[in-house]
Amino acid sequence: MTTDKDIEQQVLTTIDKWVEKELRPIAREFDQADQYPTELVEQMKALGLFGATIDEQYGGLGLSASTYAKIVSRICEVWMAPSGIFNSHLIMASCVQRAGTEEQKTRFLPRFATGELRGGIGLTEPDAGSDLQSIRMVARKAGDDYVINGTKTWISNGINGNCLAVLTKTDPNADPRHRGMSLFLCEKGEGFTVGKKLKKLGYRSIDSAELIFDDFHVSANNLIGGEEGLGFAQVAGGLELGRINIAARGAGMAKGATDMALAYAMERKTFGKPIAEHQAIQLKLAEMSTRAAAAALLVEQAAIKYDQKERCDLEAGQAKFFASESAVQNSLDAMRVFGGYSYSPEYEIERFYRDAPLLCIGEGTNEIQRMIIAKQMVSRAR
Repeated sequence: MTTDKDIEQQVLTTIDKWVEKELRPIAREFDQADQYPTELVEQMKALGLFGATIDEQYGGLGLSASTYAKIVSRICEVWMAPSGIFNSHLIMASCVQRAGTEEQKTRFLPRFATGELRGGIGLTEPDAGSDLQSIRMVARKAGDDYVINGTKTWISNGINGNCLAVLTKTDPNADPRHRGMSLFLCEKGEGFTVGKKLKKLGYRSIDSAELIFDDFHVSANNLIGGEEGLGFAQVAGGLELGRINIAARGAGMAKGATDMALAYAMERKTFGKPIAEHQAIQLKLAEMSTRAAAAALLVEQAAIKYDQKERCDLEAGQAKFFASESAVQNSLDAMRVFGGYSYSPEYEIERFYRDAPLLCIGEGTNEIQRMIIAKQMVSRAR
């Protein structure tokens, strides 16, 4: 009898082989060129990654958040960028799967699962990041459609994707503000254009873009849930999975940096012996491995709560906060182990050093995570 653990192991074995055969050989080249990995995307479609957490009845793999997080970590031990191509997409899918009408699930989820429709979630605006209630994009009812006007920025998959879940204001005068926010599924078309590709320090090879909506018409049937004013809550639910993903990336990068530092420390010799035998290096390696292990356990804790359909903003916040900071610290410590060679693009560690800080910002800054954690601590103690 095949158990869930057996299935998970089969999936992870497949991912490990794909990572070693396809990702590792091209990561440095594509990152340096900031080149979109088109062929990898086709491979990810074939692997079912765009439907990883979508229910099987809609054509997805129906994987648990726990298994999904392990997939993300395995990929990010080598190269973080590809995980963003399907993660933003799956946040969009999660919003539909959790809050969409049955008609919307039937119409969109099978196409999401195959990657035919592929994209992400449009939240951030030039003047609104962590404070989502400050968005200015407006959707006004016009017959059977809504007309959307405004600009989104730093949108992952904005160029190469073709569908986004876009957060708007359907009632700009609502009080409290979140009651006037609605989420729409928008396929690219007239009035929905890419403003520009945004260059980044790290996290290259995945497109981050400014998107412009100029009298873009979207059917009222694409209002997720079919009712205005629910967008903020729908996004918050989707971001739980997003934060678990960011945490999984952090845990993976923390381990990847540790593995690289250990391998280098065992090869590099000074004063007649490998630097791994010097106490100063050993102290760093011990701290790095402990951070990576602790991050993985926090990710698993959050994912299990999510799979049990329990509220997990505390656990997801803790995992996201700790794992992302661990990725940053481990990449810096690994740079010190590598010494001068860490500044050379010939070594993968410099990419980790550039990529890791994004994790402390994306899906809610770590300052926001601290506030969420503390508020949930107080709430649960009452």
